[in-house]
Amino acid sequence: MYIPKHFEEPNVSVMQDLIRAQPLATLVTMGAGVLTANHIPLIFSPEPAPYGTLLGHVARANSIWKDLASGTEALALFHGPEAYISPSWYATKQESGKVVPTWNYAVVHAYGALRVMDDPAWVRAQLELLTTQSEATMPAPWAVTDAPAEYIEKLIHAIVGIEIVVTRLLGKWKVSQNQPPENRAGVIAGLETLNASEMAGLVKAAAEDSIQDPTLQN
Repeated sequence: MYIPKHFEEPNVSVMQDLIRAQPLATLVTMGAGVLTANHIPLIFSPEPAPYGTLLGHVARANSIWKDLASGTEALALFHGPEAYISPSWYATKQESGKVVPTWNYAVVHAYGALRVMDDPAWVRAQLELLTTQSEATMPAPWAVTDAPAEYIEKLIHAIVGIEIVVTRLLGKWKVSQNQPPENRAGVIAGLETLNASEMAGLVKAAAEDSIQDPTLQN
């Protein structure tokens, strides 16, 4: 991933927070001589430090776990907030007109060897963890044990677990750091009119970091 220095997010905990908040990953693997992408929710576990582990499952019919070359590195992409940025929001548009549209986004790339976990007990534990986390905000949380036991057992044998011990994390937060303060203010105002509050918050946070650390200013 191309990451200009001013868009780099080096803080591991910040990247892990995005993974927790946006668990649906695009999982890219190499198998049978071709690249394959699957869209899989991956639960983050903090061990082992410093990068943690990603836990998930796929349908047994999915060839990803059979075609995977042993020890081959996998790449999980996690997408955070994103938004189109209009040049009409820039104060400098009125001064020079030298402005163009762009797209702001936050993304994390997690690398590590994918390990197949063809173990019903492991799969059940992963399903329960995924369900507990995903149902936490529901008014009446559903649990795996709410379904008939024989039904769950049948489903468990139709899926296979996967585990990635993360060896490398890359984070890119493209949130208008390369713009002067007056343009950032315009971007924040523009995003708020579109109810893009998450991205507006990231632009605000980056602006505050720039004020606290003068080396981040352009």
